Amino acid sequence: MSTPFPFTAVVGQDDLRLALLLNAVSPAVGGVLVRGEKGTAKSTAVRALSVLMPEVDVVAGCRFSCDPDAPDPACPDGPHDGGPYLSRPARTVELPVGASEDRLVGALDIERALAEGVKAFEPGLLADAHRGILYVDEVNLLHDHLVDLLLDAAAMGASYVEREGVSVRHAARFLLVGTMNPEEGELRPQLLDRFGLTVEVAASREPDQRVEVVRRRLAYDDDPDGFAARWADEESAVRARIAAARALLPSVRLGDPALRQIAATCAAFEVDGMRADIVMARTATALAAWAGRTEVLPEDVRQAALLALPHRRRRNPFDAPGLDEDKLDETLEEFGGPDDDPEPDPDHDPDPDGPGGGGQPPQDGPEGDAPSGDVPAQGEPSRDGRAPAGQGAGEQSPVRAAEPFRTKVLSVPGLGEGAAGRRSRARTEHGRTTGSRRPRGTLTKLHLAATVRAAAPHQRARGRSGPGLVVQRDDLRQATREGREGNLVLFVVDASGSMAARQRMGAVKGAVLSLLLDAYQRRDKVGLVTFRGSAAEVALPPTSSVDAAAARLESLPTGGRTPLAAGLLRAHEVLRVERLRDAARRPLVVVVTDGRATGGPEPVALAGRAARLFAAEGLACVVVDCEAGPVRLGLAGRLAGELGGTAVTLEELRADSIAGLVREVQGTSRRAA
Repeated sequence: MSTPFPFTAVVGQDDLRLALLLNAVSPAVGGVLVRGEKGTAKSTAVRALSVLMPEVDVVAGCRFSCDPDAPDPACPDGPHDGGPYLSRPARTVELPVGASEDRLVGALDIERALAEGVKAFEPGLLADAHRGILYVDEVNLLHDHLVDLLLDAAAMGASYVEREGVSVRHAARFLLVGTMNPEEGELRPQLLDRFGLTVEVAASREPDQRVEVVRRRLAYDDDPDGFAARWADEESAVRARIAAARALLPSVRLGDPALRQIAATCAAFEVDGMRADIVMARTATALAAWAGRTEVLPEDVRQAALLALPHRRRRNPFDAPGLDEDKLDETLEEFGGPDDDPEPDPDHDPDPDGPGGGGQPPQDGPEGDAPSGDVPAQGEPSRDGRAPAGQGAGEQSPVRAAEPFRTKVLSVPGLGEGAAGRRSRARTEHGRTTGSRRPRGTLTKLHLAATVRAAAPHQRARGRSGPGLVVQRDDLRQATREGREGNLVLFVVDASGSMAARQRMGAVKGAVLSLLLDAYQRRDKVGLVTFRGSAAEVALPPTSSVDAAAARLESLPTGGRTPLAAGLLRAHEVLRVERLRDAARRPLVVVVTDGRATGGPEPVALAGRAARLFAAEGLACVVVDCEAGPVRLGLAGRLAGELGGTAVTLEELRADSIAGLVREVQGTSRRAA
């Protein structure tokens, strides 16, 4: 086993290290979610923490790591009656993104069940992680059902397995740490809330600190053991401090003033439920123990809020996590009691925009000029309605999207086999069992009844004499299951001058934003193609990060002619390339346009030929008709017919009107296929 990078040698990342240490002191805090860009020592810090964790005493021979002083009475390997025990380091168990449900929670030992006729339970990773660390890298890419199982076990401190005639419960208390890069997709708010703390990490922009990071990493790579030895004293000191804080933790007093501050803070930031209050209380207590105190102070409550609340106050997936620290300080001061009022600072400037303040710089003069280019720094044009300096002729600055609304599902017809999600019907590893088949490759989901039926007629010929069933490889049957898949929702958005009316474009963006929100909830990948002027561009290649798509949509400028054919051809090329990368993920194309085609030679005929490429391949398409005014030309409807899809107006896109659209999309696509 390689020597891990020392925890105390990690440069910077103070919040990350503090959050991990607080969970080491008090696992009841509920784990840590680490969000940040790639290459910011997320995984390094987590793996280094295991070396600092105190050793654990376990019952010898127990696969579930029972504590000899307080063994689990329901342990499947029990009962344990004061038998021998041993001490070992706390484990760090890594859960791969592609792990199966059986690997996580455990399952029936099929070999023994069939060969010996006994029910034997094979433990999973949750059992291995008991009293240690369970680390999930790229937790946002983990299948939802696995995340649900994982967080349920973390919340209850136990894993329950009820499947295939096996009923098992075993203890599963662990420090849960997840890391993720938000650019690759977000976790659902319900899942975010289940992590006790969250921290945002980013690479330092200070040259001296970056130099030190490189220096230490190179020294570690050259001689891992020697580098670790140089940090041994610091590691021992932190290990001793964790042990001392754990011993002090039961003596820490959380008084009523601190509880009032916690409750007032959670109420002020309008977090949902009561989990935030409980996590803040446990975190503040751990902070006091880490500092060697037996009393929780206001600064503990403040730090606990900064770690426990940012990810809980997101109202929708496009909100950036964060906390208004000025509002936090005002709330803590208001509910801190007379003894907690700070002394007035004579040097404090009450005007945040005055000298030394933290306000925005003046907008007048050279420093306040908007940068040149197609996308202005601010999302609005000048007061006289003209485009900002540097903007192309006929082009308007971006407008804000209208308020998003709730939509119903647009699904791709047929039965797919793509990645697990929540949009279209598909054959999946998880869902309701619909039948069985011979396994193709490795057996992953045994259909027990079908396997027994296949083996039963051959028992006499195979010389069966005992209670066990004589099973051969050819008897095994794979369970086929039906669930839901995520799709690739490709938005093709008309940003030409005919769409540029400000109120109209705001409504269009609001509709696309609503569909993006629906795609986020259904675990889709999304892509964004825009067309205007004389060409089309891929504003966002297919990605799982719908908030990135929302950001690109918000900054989308408009103006110029309508190269509809170019937009459709670029979208078709995106789908072709994506099909090579992920052939199982089926696309749903959403074209947002008024149907006009004015760019290039013979624009209408060329757009028709491009649209018929989609129809020939049977792709599911929806045209969102953005035509406005008392006289409508019906061009979007004609485009939908050539695409082999259907058209819907902005008004019909809302949840109350879209149910009929789904049936129409499915029926049209079946006819095209």
